[in-house]
Amino acid sequence: MTMRPFHLAFPVHDLDAARAFYGGLMGCPEGRSADSWIDFDLYGHQIVAHLDASRALSEDATANPVDGHDVPVPHFGVVLGWEEWRALAARLEAAGVSFGIAPHIRFVGQPGEQATMFFRDPSGNALEFKAFRDPAKLFATA
Repeated sequence: MTMRPFHLAFPVHDLDAARAFYGGLMGCPEGRSADSWIDFDLYGHQIVAHLDASRALSEDATANPVDGHDVPVPHFGVVLGWEEWRALAARLEAAGVSFGIAPHIRFVGQPGEQATMFFRDPSGNALEFKAFRDPAKLFATA
């Protein structure tokens, strides 16, 4: 199966901070940009940070309980390979990123066993990066 890249546009309060976070810390190559937006390549997917200077810095979000944690909604991220996830978690920890939900394994022993972590960008957008113990179980129900 060939995976098609997704496109996601999201608001940020500061393009320089978004560039430092997504381009610098996350290692996302920068694509096109203008005075009010920046394209980034997030593991082959196009994400676009759009300037909304009126956006208040906030970590307020709705949350849903998942495996003992309050998962922020909305959030976005990428399903990585196991070792890729471990490397990203180590890089973020070394950079002192504050995790909303620290890197850990959830649904242990179940079909959807996965490594996951949640953190926020400088504008308060919630991100989740995960990796499945068995990638074939991405959509498994039992």
